[in-house]
Amino acid sequence: MPDAEFEEMKGFVFEYLAASVEKEEEGGRMRWYPWHSAEYRHNHILNVVDLATDIAEEEGADVDVTRVAALFHDVAKLETDQELHAEAGARVAREYLESRAEYPESFIQQVCRAIEHHSYQGDLTDLALETQCLIEADLLDKVGANGTALMLLRMGYEARTHMDCDEMVERVLERGYDAASRVQSDTAEGIAHQRLKRVKWFSEWLEDEIAAMGN
Repeated sequence: MPDAEFEEMKGFVFEYLAASVEKEEEGGRMRWYPWHSAEYRHNHILNVVDLATDIAEEEGADVDVTRVAALFHDVAKLETDQELHAEAGARVAREYLESRAEYPESFIQQVCRAIEHHSYQGDLTDLALETQCLIEADLLDKVGANGTALMLLRMGYEARTHMDCDEMVERVLERGYDAASRVQSDTAEGIAHQRLKRVKWFSEWLEDEIAAMGN
């Protein structure tokens, strides 16, 4: 897929997210959290695109199917209930891809199937490899430096002090261990363990430099 075509898709996804937020009534679901913004959700999507592409390339999945599915996987996240956003995202992706005559039905079906199943909670080896790559990338995005930064940012919105840092970082570690236990590919396992090492290092650094921690 040409880069220009993919960039056009990125623009569409961001515009769709922004429109979803604008249509909400004032004080809607988690409006005061920055990760309910179109900007945050789009950044998460792009992180997942990068991770999923890397995993797909290493594991032999169809890279175009994987990265297009990753790009649309949360497109409906801000306008739909959590339980329905995967199915809704697949519908948006299908409408977009069908409006461009160059995409064969087989490609569209693979993309939409990956999006529909990206919240699957069972054994990832039950799924198509492209779907597995997408789920692994989605799990890994909030592990490591990104997950730590988000948790520390959340402290401010919850009016916590820096003395709660260790608790928040521990949550990132717990999420990371859970992600590492679910991913199946060698590539995703390697990313998970590398990111967990960074969070452990940061947790130890906090304990060394903040007197009340680790006591």
